[in-house]
Amino acid sequence: MDQKGKIARAAGVMSAATFISRVLGFVRDMIFAVYFGASGVSDTFFAAFRIPNLLRELFAEGSMSSAFIPVLTEYRQKQGEEEAGRLVKVTFTFILIVVGLICAIGIFFSPAIVTVIAPGFLASAEKFNLTVLLTRVMFPFLLFISLAALVMGALNTKKVFFIPALAPAMLNVTLILSIVLFEANASKPIIVAAFGVLAGGFVQFAFQLPAFFKKGYRLGFEPAFRHPGLKKMLMLLIPATMGLAVNQVNIVVSNILASYLPSGSITYLYYSMRLVQFPIGVFGVAMGMAVLPALSEHAVRGDFERLRDDFSFALRLLFFITVPAMAGLIALREPIVNLLFQRGQFDYAATRGTEEALLFYSIGIWSVVGVRVVTATFYSMQDTRTPVKIAVIAMLSNIVLSLALMGPMKHAGLALSNALASGINFVLLFYFLRKKLRRVDARKIFLSFLKIATASAVMGLSGWLILHGEIWTKSGRGAEKALLFAGTACLCVMIYTAVSILFRNEELGYLFKTVKKRFAKGVA
Repeated sequence: MDQKGKIARAAGVMSAATFISRVLGFVRDMIFAVYFGASGVSDTFFAAFRIPNLLRELFAEGSMSSAFIPVLTEYRQKQGEEEAGRLVKVTFTFILIVVGLICAIGIFFSPAIVTVIAPGFLASAEKFNLTVLLTRVMFPFLLFISLAALVMGALNTKKVFFIPALAPAMLNVTLILSIVLFEANASKPIIVAAFGVLAGGFVQFAFQLPAFFKKGYRLGFEPAFRHPGLKKMLMLLIPATMGLAVNQVNIVVSNILASYLPSGSITYLYYSMRLVQFPIGVFGVAMGMAVLPALSEHAVRGDFERLRDDFSFALRLLFFITVPAMAGLIALREPIVNLLFQRGQFDYAATRGTEEALLFYSIGIWSVVGVRVVTATFYSMQDTRTPVKIAVIAMLSNIVLSLALMGPMKHAGLALSNALASGINFVLLFYFLRKKLRRVDARKIFLSFLKIATASAVMGLSGWLILHGEIWTKSGRGAEKALLFAGTACLCVMIYTAVSILFRNEELGYLFKTVKKRFAKGVA
C-alpha cells in the first residue's frame, strides 16, 4: 500500500473509532439535557467543565502528541526500540510528578480560576461556590488525560490508531452511567456528573494499557529529567500547546464573556460547540493524528517532496469530507438540535438559542480542521514557533471581534467571532507553510475546495428545502423525525456525490478506488 493509502486507512480507522466516541458523546449530552436542561445549574457545570475539556483538547488531541510523536519517531529510527522505550518511561515519570503538582495547585486555586473563566458568576454566591466545587472535583482529570495522551502517542508511532481513538468513548460511557445510576440518590445531582468526568479520565487511560504493553512498551519510574529526548519534547511542547490551543482559548474567552449575557447563553454555546466538534473530531483530529507519523518520517529522512505531496493530499481529502458536513450543520441546524436535545427541561427557546450559535460556529469548521493538518506539518518538521506566533494573532482577533459583536448579536456574536478567528489562523498558517516549503500545491488545493464548496452548497440547500417546516419547532414525535431526518441525510449524501462526479472531483475518485480495493481484498 502506498503512503497515501496508509494515511487514508489510518484516518479511516481513527474516524470510525472517533465516530463511536462522538455518538456516545451525543447520547451523554442528550441525557444531560433531560436531567439538567439549559439552566443556571447546567451553566455552572459547563463553566467548570471548560477546564478539563480544554485540557483534553490540548493534551489528548493536541500538543502532547504533536511534541511526543516526532521525537519518539526519531528515537525509534535512529537509536532503536530500547532507547525509545526508555524515553517513554522518562516521560511517564515527568508527567506523574509535574502534572500531579499542577493538579494540586489547580485544586487549591480553584476560586481564582473560576473568577477568571466565569467572572459573571460572582454576582451569585451560590452559583460561584458550586462552580468552584465542580472545578475542584474535575481538575485531576488533567493527570489521567495526560497519561492517556502519552500512551496514545506511543501507540500511534507503532501505527496503532483504533484503540487510542476509541479510548475517549470510555469517558462518555462512564459519565452516562454515573448520571443514570447515581443522580437520583444525590443531594446535589450535578456533582455526580463531575465525579463521572474524573472517573472517565482514569478509564480512558487504563483502556489503552493492554495494547500499550502488547507493543512492548512499559511504564516505570525513571526520573532522568535531563534526558535529551525529554528536553527536546518539552521544547516542542510549550509552543505546541499554545499553537494548538487557539480554538479552545477562543472558546474560553467566549465562556467568560457569555457569563455576562442572559442565563442559558453558556449552555447554548456548549451544545452548539459539541455539534461542531463532531466533524472536527471525527475527521479533522483523526486526519491530523493519522498524517503526523508519516510526515514525521519524511521530515527525519529529509524527503520534503513526499512531505509536500502527503500534506496536499491530506488537506484536500479532509476538505472533501468536512465541508459537506459543515453545509449540513448550517442548513439542518434546527432539525438537528430539535431531534437531539429538545425534550424534558430543554424547550424550544433553548433550541433557538443553540441553533443560532450553531449557525455561526459551523462557518469556521473548514478552517479549524485545516489548521489540524497545517500545524501537524509544522510539527513534523519540529517547527513549533511559527504556529504559536500566528496563534497570538488569532486569539487577539477573537477577543476584539467578540467584544464588538457580543452587544448586537449576544451569544451568536461570540460564535461568529470564534469562526472568523479560526479562519485568520488557517490563512496565515497556510501562507507561512507555503513560504517554508516553497510549494504546497496551493492552486490544486484551491480548485478542489471550490468544487467541494459548490457541491456542498447544492446539497445543503436541497436538505433545507426538504426539512424546513413547523414540525421542528415542537417536541415529541421522535421516531417520525428521526426517519425523516435519516432519509433526507441519505438523499443529501447522494446529491453531494452526484455533483462531485459531475465536477470530476479527484478525492471522490480516490475514495472509490480505496473502497473498491478493500472490498476486493475482503471478497478474496
